[in-house]
Amino acid sequence: MNLPSNHLKLSLSALALTIALPASAATTLTKDNGAAVGDNQNSITAGESGSVLLEDVHLIQKLQRFARERIPERVVHARGTGAHGVFVASKALEDLTIAAPFAQAGKETEVFVRFSSVIHSKGSPETLRDPRGFATKFYTDQGNWDLVGNNLPVFFIRDAIKFPDMVHSLKPSPVDNIQDPNRFFDFFSYEPGSTHMLTWVYSDYGTPASLRKMDGWGVHAYKMINQSGDVKYVKFHWVSQQGIDNLDSKEVAQVQSQDFQHLTRDLYAEINKGNFPKWDLFIKVLDPSELDDFDYNPLDATKMWLGVKETKVGTMTLNRMPTNFFQETEQVAMAPANIIPGIEPSEDKLLQGRVFSYADTQMYRLGANHQQLPINRTKVDVVNYNQDGSMNYGSTTSNVNYQPSHENVVENPIARRSQTELKGYVQQAAIKKQQNFEQAGVLYRGFTEQERTNLINNLAGDLSKVQNNDVKHKMLSHFYKADVDYGTRLTKAVGGDIALVKQIANKL
Repeated sequence: MNLPSNHLKLSLSALALTIALPASAATTLTKDNGAAVGDNQNSITAGESGSVLLEDVHLIQKLQRFARERIPERVVHARGTGAHGVFVASKALEDLTIAAPFAQAGKETEVFVRFSSVIHSKGSPETLRDPRGFATKFYTDQGNWDLVGNNLPVFFIRDAIKFPDMVHSLKPSPVDNIQDPNRFFDFFSYEPGSTHMLTWVYSDYGTPASLRKMDGWGVHAYKMINQSGDVKYVKFHWVSQQGIDNLDSKEVAQVQSQDFQHLTRDLYAEINKGNFPKWDLFIKVLDPSELDDFDYNPLDATKMWLGVKETKVGTMTLNRMPTNFFQETEQVAMAPANIIPGIEPSEDKLLQGRVFSYADTQMYRLGANHQQLPINRTKVDVVNYNQDGSMNYGSTTSNVNYQPSHENVVENPIARRSQTELKGYVQQAAIKKQQNFEQAGVLYRGFTEQERTNLINNLAGDLSKVQNNDVKHKMLSHFYKADVDYGTRLTKAVGGDIALVKQIANKL
């Protein structure tokens, strides 16, 4: 067998590592069929910047099993509040995309937004520290498009293969059902890229005062494709016209003692009074040729596109609350897989996994025909031969349930996937240019002195509970690496050893 020399080196290196490890050194991680896992940190991609491959059975199995851990409550984003509204485009974007909502200035598209907590359960207090889901379903004349994001611009991890592990660490212990900082800081100590998101979450942005008064972010990079097939990378940002209002720890305690459902109650009350909240949608745009112009990877979900200008493309107004919580807010099925011509997922490894896992979760939770439910039903006709399954409300009358056929149901070339050049090898490896700490430092230095103090106090409250000294100091070194003042103040707040923190940080 004639292997390329670099493949031979890789194979020999792997063999040498296997031989060097004593049998008793560690327990081998396996898939459900007992087969060993070769890499549990990185999805298999087509080259360094290519898409994630369906052949990554370990990734698929982790996401499938993770999506089926709970029934019927959502595993994540369990507590939610929804509202109907309308999006109005402020300008035509035909130079960027053929996507229907942006076809012309003034075009209106109906929307449904579901705000949610991420980690905590369906009946949990809305005052708890947590990222907040900000998911928007656009009922377009090309089908439904779901922009599924959060109220914070980044995320804890950059690869979907770590998503089940991350959520497991943040959820209550499988032994005593208690949420424990010892568990999630243990995990995050091995994920230095989480430093940026942790800085957001432990700031007062982790405890919003109002759903109306928080921004929404698409988090991931997406692609926009125009009539000519030209591709641009974009990021989405909902900017609240009501401003931003968060709670500090003292205000959280006060609000929780009075009303632990303050977010839902506020949104209902204001919309029912006719005080309709509005958000302007902004996008940032990069040409594919610009992706290498940064000292980080712009397709890394732990990063913001700093220094890239934003352009307003429309405004969303929420003007009607659901008439029934379960039938609308609880049964709405948001998934990044719901895209329309002119918008595609980027090669972001976290987004690539979410494209599969969110749709699979909804299918497991609500059934194969969940998109026939009124809240999920498109405004356009659905024409395909997906058939049967429980709760099917279709009205099939034709003997033809296949394509192609004499009935002349055909594809539309405009919806073909854009072409992306591939190079390199199929691989399981971490991305280059990780830059795990810089943007967390930029964020910290952008806070006011009071916001910095609140951040230190909030973080210290949980980090001081970590009993493992190695985990504690490893986490402290991440924050020190982001900003010396940040790490020094936090180390002092939890009674850590600053000399040890510096020593660990110097090796990062």
